[in-house]
Amino acid sequence: MNPISFVCVITGVLLNACAQLLLKAGVNAVGHFEITPANIIPVGWKIATQLPIIGGLTCYVFSVVVWIVGLSRVDVSIAYPMLSLGYVVNAFAAWYLFGEVMSVQRLVGIGIILIGVVVLARA
Repeated sequence: MNPISFVCVITGVLLNACAQLLLKAGVNAVGHFEITPANIIPVGWKIATQLPIIGGLTCYVFSVVVWIVGLSRVDVSIAYPMLSLGYVVNAFAAWYLFGEVMSVQRLVGIGIILIGVVVLARA
């Protein structure tokens, strides 16, 4: 994978990861909710007007554009597994930003993901 292709793929992954974090921040601001016929409009409006959610959806749009450019340059069998790097980024970011638990089991899983990505990237 040449440097430009790598940058496209990694940028797509990071934008996707950022989108997930922004969506989580947005729903944290809304709080726990149930969707029922009686509250679907007010809850939907509250969700739709959260700036982090709007930012997250915007990141998704840009991530798709960058991802398409990356896929035009890299085999999907190489590019698609790189999306798992988003899990690595999000696991550490969620631990730092939201206080989510970072257990030994998760760290081992992250290590396995990183080994897999390195193996695939060298193919």
